[in-house]
Amino acid sequence: MTDPASPTFLTDLTAHQLLAGYAKGDFSPVDVTQAVLERIETVQPLVNAFVRLNADEALAQAEASAGRWREKRPQGLLDGVPVSVKDTFRQRGLPTLRGSRTVRAEGEGPAGGWDQDAPAVARLREHGAVLVGKTTTPEFGWKGVTDSALSGVTRNPYDLARTSGGSSGGSAAAVALGAAPLSIGTDGGGSVRIPAAFCGIFGFKPTYGRVPQYPASPFGTLAHAGPLARDAADAALLLDVISGPDPRDWSQLAPTAGVSGSLTDGRAGQDGRHGRLGQDGDGTRGVRGLRIAYSPSLGGQVAVDPEVAAAVRRAVGRLAGLGAYVEEADPDLTDPLAAFHTLWSSGAARLLQPLNREQVALVDPGLREMAAAGARHSALDYVAATEVRVLLGRRLGLFHTAYDLLVTPTLPITAFEAGRETPAGSGQRRWTAWTPFTYPFNLTQQPAATVPCGVDGKGLPIGIQLVGARHADGVVLRAAHALYVSGAARIPAPAETY
Repeated sequence: MTDPASPTFLTDLTAHQLLAGYAKGDFSPVDVTQAVLERIETVQPLVNAFVRLNADEALAQAEASAGRWREKRPQGLLDGVPVSVKDTFRQRGLPTLRGSRTVRAEGEGPAGGWDQDAPAVARLREHGAVLVGKTTTPEFGWKGVTDSALSGVTRNPYDLARTSGGSSGGSAAAVALGAAPLSIGTDGGGSVRIPAAFCGIFGFKPTYGRVPQYPASPFGTLAHAGPLARDAADAALLLDVISGPDPRDWSQLAPTAGVSGSLTDGRAGQDGRHGRLGQDGDGTRGVRGLRIAYSPSLGGQVAVDPEVAAAVRRAVGRLAGLGAYVEEADPDLTDPLAAFHTLWSSGAARLLQPLNREQVALVDPGLREMAAAGARHSALDYVAATEVRVLLGRRLGLFHTAYDLLVTPTLPITAFEAGRETPAGSGQRRWTAWTPFTYPFNLTQQPAATVPCGVDGKGLPIGIQLVGARHADGVVLRAAHALYVSGAARIPAPAETY
């Protein structure tokens, strides 16, 4: 029989399972935090998911949490649950270097120091989470893979020769390997969904503004913040926390309080991990009656790897089997890449504008190239790109009057060689060339999730993307949760080589 307090067992548990164990007294937040820190020490030399640990403070937070659980007075929704934080979010007391050698480790401003939490981090503290460390990012989160001159290459848990994806690659690798069950990341063109798909976990980009941000991203209203987790139920719980209001973000939306409870009734699912949707243990209540548009290749615009296409089609069949009305239909996504590049590169140009010549020389060459392109755009170019964005949003808004969800592959490929922005031999120059299913929905600010739906012949994870209308975060999470409950999202864990 497995020891319920053994380190390996504890690092395999979801946040919901940890909270249930704390309530029963099966184990404590200290047990779990120690197990997670040991797990990080084991996997870090191999995958490079973290830029710094917060071990002493994390153990102190766990001790405080254990005391609250002993007194049966848990604090908030995540009391004692270990969470990692992408190193683009400010965290009080720790440097936030954002993957760049141009950021001063001693702190920002004349006085130095790191004395503020980002809104999501502040909410995590309020809900008793244990903050175990900061995860890797490419420089300023600018691309869809995770490597930088400052912190090196982050590798894929399923194949160390391959990329974890990005830019929240450290967070995705950490969650996949049990180095804390939850993490928070950012997504400006797919940066939560890309690594989640490559690493075989759940990633969710909420509607823009759902998770308040401070400071604002240099990439403007393309950039969302969202959860990475083992499953949709855990992500919904984390979203309930980090969507709490913060006066520093003028664009924030109302929080999603209660979305997690709407998914589960507190009872274990068939595999003992996933909560059930109401009385329907097979997940049918989550999708029954939903109108789903399945677009396998965005109307033939995208060449999709046959193994990816087959796995996604099987998952779509499962949604139909659970009671959804599914038909093949393509949204009008007349190629928005030029508009996205104008907006993204303009953000990059503004990002590097305050740097002196010596600092610019330290910046990732790809980011320098993109910033140079952005500096050549005029204000009229920017407004024209915004007009394209507005038209795209209107088209998708009308599309969702007919369909509750749009389903696509998350990515047309599986993970490729680590340390590269694009696959070898592809002839592609920028990361957006292989992410045609993700970045359009940053332009439109819609909620979108990736759910693991299989592996290819090399054992690499494949993701299915679920996209909802703006503000329909709960619909996306319900459908994703149904895939977990039904078993469609079950894939092999990374090989036991760690």
